[in-house]
Amino acid sequence: MEKAVNFEKSTFGKRAKSMLKVDCRRMFKSKLFYIIIACALVVPIVMAVMLTMVDGTVTNDPQTGLPGEPIEAPEYVWEFIGTLPTLSKAGDMSAMGGMDVMAMCNINMAFMGVAVFVCLFVCDDFRSGYAKNLFTVRAQKADYVISKIVVGFVCGALMLLAFYVGSMLGGAICAMSFELVGGLTIGNIVMCLVAKIFLMLVFVSIFVTISVAAKQKSWLAICGSLGGGMLLFMMVGMITPLTSTLLNVLLCLAGGAMFAFGLGAVSNLILKKTSLV
Repeated sequence: MEKAVNFEKSTFGKRAKSMLKVDCRRMFKSKLFYIIIACALVVPIVMAVMLTMVDGTVTNDPQTGLPGEPIEAPEYVWEFIGTLPTLSKAGDMSAMGGMDVMAMCNINMAFMGVAVFVCLFVCDDFRSGYAKNLFTVRAQKADYVISKIVVGFVCGALMLLAFYVGSMLGGAICAMSFELVGGLTIGNIVMCLVAKIFLMLVFVSIFVTISVAAKQKSWLAICGSLGGGMLLFMMVGMITPLTSTLLNVLLCLAGGAMFAFGLGAVSNLILKKTSLV
């Protein structure tokens, strides 16, 4: 008597898990991933060394010809993470500092850097024909979108951690101060990093949506992602200041979850309504 053949039912969880395993394996075997992480690690070290070398340099104002303000290197290593809290005349602590070079060129650059990885990672699927073959034989489009958001989030989180490590190394090499000033605590710094990691979900969701819309046109995806990301970039410092608390972490977690769900649904709809080539 022949035994009946039982086919295992393919559930959403199993499909998503399988798709995530494939993408994680591809990411960790990709040269692009390690280049992106290496850049996040090296950039703060190079910045610390170069700013220390030009500390005190005075340049002439091109409009007036008069000497301008001298270039000041960061005194504290925490300036690579965010704007240091300052004490006002009334003695109240504020997380908003001056708009100097470190207010723009700090760890928040990782939010723009991950756009390159996400766009190239997604667009390569459509350029090589992998996505079309994938949707034909196994994965659902929702599984694909979830996997790409998770993989991009992991890469973004590792970029933030690499930038932090590079900042500490650059500060140590250039003998910058590790002193906690203006009421800043280690807890604030930890909360700041965790909040930025959760906020990465917002940016990755935007980049994935733009990438699946651009498909094989990676140049269009990168330009669109950088342009879209810049609309929110100036808000990162305000949402995740160096003086972050648990409230900042919870807000970033909630915002990241909402953007991942909402834009994930939009990405799924784009894949269903448009051609895969």
